[in-house]
Amino acid sequence: MFFTKVVSDSKKSEVNMKFFSVLIVAVFLVALPCHGSEYQVFPLQMKTGSNEQYSTQVSCTSWRLGVEANNLIKWKTVPAACQEYVADYLLGDQYRSDSKTVCREAYFYAKRLNITAKDVFVFDIDDTTLSNLQYFANHGFGVEAHNATAFKIWVSFGEAFALPETLVLYNKLVSLGIKVVFITERPVDLKDVTISNLKEVGFHTWEKLIARDPAIYSGKLSNAFKTSERKKLVAEGYRIVGNIGDQWSDIVGEKKGFRTFKLPNPLYYD
Repeated sequence: MFFTKVVSDSKKSEVNMKFFSVLIVAVFLVALPCHGSEYQVFPLQMKTGSNEQYSTQVSCTSWRLGVEANNLIKWKTVPAACQEYVADYLLGDQYRSDSKTVCREAYFYAKRLNITAKDVFVFDIDDTTLSNLQYFANHGFGVEAHNATAFKIWVSFGEAFALPETLVLYNKLVSLGIKVVFITERPVDLKDVTISNLKEVGFHTWEKLIARDPAIYSGKLSNAFKTSERKKLVAEGYRIVGNIGDQWSDIVGEKKGFRTFKLPNPLYYD
């Protein structure tokens, strides 16, 4: 009995010493970055420019994040102070890189599906499939209030170019056997020029192209129109496996699809 107790106490002492040693090492490792690392963490401070003022670059980046996350809603125009920032974003590498990230994820998702003959992927057109960047470059990159007449004239020219990453996604989806359906806010009287524009820039085949009929949807919001048309697709037996657009109104509401994908667009809010 005595021998057993001595051995037991000895083991307890050994365990305690090991625990103490491990604790010392852990404390040392936690403290080490504070002394040896080139990175030092300070309390976050909102002082990004000269004289402790926000820089326009930082504040406009935050504004764009709010827009893309749909935290900023019902705004009418890009803030005047952010015109150059928006222009730089759209004309630089970041816009295409952001678009590529979205389209790549859409493809990775789609290629895991068990495709059926009635599977469709819904695409918006304006600034999802066809780019209106030239129009907005001539109208203040979103700083000017929207002019529906001027925009319709631009669309009627049929000169929009394909958004390259969307075109890549489109071709990959078609190769997987997924049918494409376009649903666009463009009115039916611009449907023919839209079809010609799409085919000219590489979108050669689709299951349906649905334009907005003012006689049916006059006064209705974009999301109401698109939701209604998606319901019709489902009623016809289609399965909406995916949905991609540059506006939140493209990808909200009923029958929006199994997965939705939001492309970047800081130019306007629909």
